[in-house]
Amino acid sequence: MNTLIRAVRPWGQALSDVLIADGKIAGVEPHDPARAAPTGTAGANARGDAAVVEGRGRLLVPSFSDVHVHLDSTRIGLPFREHTGGPGVWTMMINDRRNWRNAEVPLQERVNNTLGRMIARGTTRVRSYAQIDVDCRLERFEAVVAAKERFKDQADVDIIAFPQAGLLLEEGTVPLMEDALRAGANVMGGIDPCSLDRDPARHLDIVFGLAEKYQVPIDIHLHEPGELGVFSTDLVIERTRALGMQGKVTMSHAYQLGSVNEATTRRLIDEFAELDISMASVAPGSVGVASQLPIPLLAEAGVRLGLGEDGQRDYWSPYGNTDMLDRTWQLAFTHGFRRDELIEHCLAIATIGGASILDPSATRLKGTAHRPGLEAGDPAELLLLDGETVASAIMDRGTDRTVIHRGKVVADQLELA
Repeated sequence: MNTLIRAVRPWGQALSDVLIADGKIAGVEPHDPARAAPTGTAGANARGDAAVVEGRGRLLVPSFSDVHVHLDSTRIGLPFREHTGGPGVWTMMINDRRNWRNAEVPLQERVNNTLGRMIARGTTRVRSYAQIDVDCRLERFEAVVAAKERFKDQADVDIIAFPQAGLLLEEGTVPLMEDALRAGANVMGGIDPCSLDRDPARHLDIVFGLAEKYQVPIDIHLHEPGELGVFSTDLVIERTRALGMQGKVTMSHAYQLGSVNEATTRRLIDEFAELDISMASVAPGSVGVASQLPIPLLAEAGVRLGLGEDGQRDYWSPYGNTDMLDRTWQLAFTHGFRRDELIEHCLAIATIGGASILDPSATRLKGTAHRPGLEAGDPAELLLLDGETVASAIMDRGTDRTVIHRGKVVADQLELA
C-alpha cells in the first residue's frame, strides 16, 4: 500500500506532500490542498489504495536511530529505586549482577516495554547491547532477541554480543560470546582492553578474530581516559587497517580522545576518516566538551557519528527515558551549541548519523549543514513532530508525533499503532 503524507515541512522547509511507495520515499512535492482531502481525524486514513497521513503543518524528519542502548538492563516503567552502584566499570557491573534478576517484573517484560516506548517516541532503528557473561550466560541476549522478533514490523534491531565483564577475567566468557554470534548476534562487542581485561592485545585479538570468523562488525565500549584511551584506540586502528575492516568498526563513548593534545585529536580524526571508523556518543554530561573529539571537526572530516541513550533508568544510572529527542537536546546542551545549524546537526546525528552506522552504505552526513534522508529513494523511516523550526522542536520536545517505519504508521501520539 502506498502512503501520502500531506502538509508537512521536511527539515522545517516549505509545506510539502510526500508520497511513499514500497517502503521508500517516491516523491516530495509542494503541498496541494486538493491532492487528497482529509477523511477523518486519525493519524493515518485509508483512501482508495493509499493511506493518508495528516501532517497538519508539522515538521518531517528522519526517524531516530539509537545506536547505543542497553535494552537488557532497563528499569523503564518500574518504581524508581535508589542508585546503589559504585565507581568504576567492574563495581557497577557487580552491582547490576546482584540486582537485575530481582526486579518487580520479569526481564522479558522490561525489555519489551522499553523497546515499545522507544518506537512510540520515534526510534525505528536500534543497535542494542546484550550482556553476555558467566553469570547471565545467554539469558539477557535471548530477551533482546525475543523483543526484536516481537517488534520486527515496527523497528529494525541489531544486537551486540557484549562482554560487559570483559573477555578474560572469567573463564568461559569467550565460548558464550561465540554461542551468541552463532545464535544471531550481528555485532561483536569489546570493552576497555587495558583497564578492564588488562591485556589489550589479547582482548582485541579475540574481538577482531570473532568478528572476522562470523563476518560481523565491531563495537568497542571505551571508557578509558586520556592517553590510555588513545593507546587502546591506536591498537584498534592498527587492527582495522591490517585486517581490512574499514567501515566495520565503531568506537562507543571514547569521550576523552580529544583530551591529550591538538595534534593527537587531529590525527585520530584523520585516521578515523581514512579507515571509516565510526563513533557512537551518549552525550555524556560527566566529561567536558574539550575532552571529546569535536563534533564539527568530525563532520567536516566525514567521520560517521551516531547517538544513543545508553542505559535507561537501570542499575548503572537513574537517567534515560526512551526518548531520543531528549537525548538530542542533551547532545546540543552538553556541547554548548547555540546556533541553529549546530543544534539541528545534533538531530541529523541522532537520525541519519546513526543510520549510517547501522548501514555503512547508507547516506552519510557531509557537514553540519547537511540535512539528508528526505529525498526520493530514501527509506521511509520518518518522524512527524510539532515545532516552529527543527531547533525549536529540540528545545521544546513536544509530544505530537507520528512515527513511520517502512512506509507505514507504527505509532501516533506516543502510542504504538
